[in-house]
Amino acid sequence: MEEVITSDFWEELFMNARTWIITELPGLIIITLILLVALRFSAFILKKLKNTLIHRAEKTDKRDIREAEKRITTLISIIGGSISIFLWTVFLMIALNKFGVEIAPILASAGIVGVALGFGAQELVRDFLSGFFILLEDQVRTGDVAVINGTGGTVEKIELRTITLRDFSGVVHIFQNGKINTLANMTKEWSAMVFDVRVAYKENVDNVMNIMKEVGTDMQKDEMYADSIIEPLEIFGVEQFADSAVVIRARFKTKPIQQWTIGREYRKRLKVAFDKNNIEIPFPHTTVYWGEAINPLKLDINQISKENVN
Repeated sequence: MEEVITSDFWEELFMNARTWIITELPGLIIITLILLVALRFSAFILKKLKNTLIHRAEKTDKRDIREAEKRITTLISIIGGSISIFLWTVFLMIALNKFGVEIAPILASAGIVGVALGFGAQELVRDFLSGFFILLEDQVRTGDVAVINGTGGTVEKIELRTITLRDFSGVVHIFQNGKINTLANMTKEWSAMVFDVRVAYKENVDNVMNIMKEVGTDMQKDEMYADSIIEPLEIFGVEQFADSAVVIRARFKTKPIQQWTIGREYRKRLKVAFDKNNIEIPFPHTTVYWGEAINPLKLDINQISKENVN
């Protein structure tokens, strides 16, 4: 305690402080300024990059601008956060060194802790990396209808670790990004509804295809559905000879998520047109053949009067 109040102690402390201020403080100030400039510069570059990407997305008519902007904002924020963490980590290491703290043991300890966490959090890291590339490659967006690992539904939320999907029954499914093996996006940029129309073998195929095309043309002229249809109905022709029907394949290309509405309306109108033109839509049936030597059985139904019944 007596050493603290001696003049030699305070003189030595003052000399060390003055030496540190002269030798180390200028470097620390310069490093701080460099950090601030780097943070501002990275924020400026990321902002310019964000605006450029959004402007490029706006030029593409098939893109959903709001969803594209959300995806771009998410990616930019992730990149910005990573850059900030890196710059602050380097600054703290240099600052500790300037204050005389040995950073080698700290780095060694951090390495050991990092290895331990790496073994324990491999699945978490895999989920984050997979989520980052899902966003980066624009594989799926919020509001899309997708099939993930065989489960279909509407994408409600996309995060770095998970994707939330709600199916038609309202059940919510949550998938870890690192465990997604298959992802089919049914509503990216445009959608399509494929029709396999079955008609009886006795029908004239060309006549049936003309009726299908007329129904499609009339529907595309309807103001209620015109905006949802991108291209006229495509008729590919006879797809196959089924057991009791000729299958004719056609397709409507629509805006995303509109294919089911267009499909239901087209089928309804086609049924009305087939009925009007006496086009038979067959259903599975069986013909019993008795052979040439035996006449088919005949069933005679005689109407019985109510009096006889009574």
